[in-house]
Amino acid sequence: MSGHSKWATTKHKKAVIDAKRGKMFAKLIKNIEVAARMGGGDPGGNPTLYDAIQKAKKSSVPNDNIDRAVKRGSGAETGGAEYQTIMYEGYGPSGVAMLIECLTDNRNRAAMEVRTAMTRNGGSLADPGSVSFLFNRKGVVIVPVDQEGRTVDEDDVLEATLEAGAEDVNDLGESYEVISEPTDLVDVRTALQAAGVDYDSAEAQFVPDMQVELDADAAAKVFRLIDVLEDLDDVQNIYANFDVSDAVMAELDA
Repeated sequence: MSGHSKWATTKHKKAVIDAKRGKMFAKLIKNIEVAARMGGGDPGGNPTLYDAIQKAKKSSVPNDNIDRAVKRGSGAETGGAEYQTIMYEGYGPSGVAMLIECLTDNRNRAAMEVRTAMTRNGGSLADPGSVSFLFNRKGVVIVPVDQEGRTVDEDDVLEATLEAGAEDVNDLGESYEVISEPTDLVDVRTALQAAGVDYDSAEAQFVPDMQVELDADAAAKVFRLIDVLEDLDDVQNIYANFDVSDAVMAELDA
């Protein structure tokens, strides 16, 4: 019986992971469609599309899905939806400031689902402009430390990107975060490629000016809210100004 229970638990976990992956694939495909619609279907002349494709490939999205998304977005193939970007502002548990970026073909549905998720999980929506001033739009490139048998150190990343416009390199443990102005994002990404340094993602994000330190109880509540929001089909990105220490993360894992 214990063997059957173990199998059932493993099967359930795999189903959850597969469901999450399916949702992630759908969101990455949506990004590609929108990028192709806004800037054309040629990644060589559309840096936003190039980065969206690279991110999808890093996440193992099949090439056929990527190609079809580019064609739908550029109009070479029918079936693309008319998505619009909407940014919702709000506060989560412990006063954590949140920006919730949606790509949707139904504005009313997105608003209702985001509002419901927030209010049921200790958060609340706020008026436009009341939270966004706490964030700055920045270019963010994530560089893994371990790369095909070699370890990249912080000096390697800094040396490769400083002249390209990097403002800061943050050590995240298993990766580095390279911060720049959004207008320098392509130059930073290109400089890394020229130096033979691989990267996981390169995109413009909202980076908080200040961060709120959370204890284990508050962090658990914020993570629960983020999980619920990320599970919504229309939600593409969530930006928040919280910080969780290694000790708190270890406590939560335990």
